[in-house]
Amino acid sequence: MNSKLTLKLDAEVISRAKQYAKKRNISLSRLIETYLDTISSDKPGAIKTTPLVEGLSGVIKLAEDFDYRKERGNQLERKHL
Repeated sequence: MNSKLTLKLDAEVISRAKQYAKKRNISLSRLIETYLDTISSDKPGAIKTTPLVEGLSGVIKLAEDFDYRKERGNQLERKHL
C-alpha cells in the first residue's frame, strides 16, 4: 500500500536528487523509497558493499593503537598550514 509523505528539503538538494534519479531512469520517489528501505531494514547484510570495497578490505594493516582521527588532523595541518 502506497502512502503520501511530505518532506521539507533544501531546494538545491532536491534539484540534485532529481538529476541523479533522471540519469538512472528512476523516479525520485523510488530513489527515496529504496534508500529508506535500505537504511531501515532489519535484514542481515541489507547494506552491501561493492566488490571493489570488499576487495580492498584488509589490504592495509595498521597498528592496533592507530588513531585515524589524530592522523587525519595531522594531515590537514600539513596541508593547510
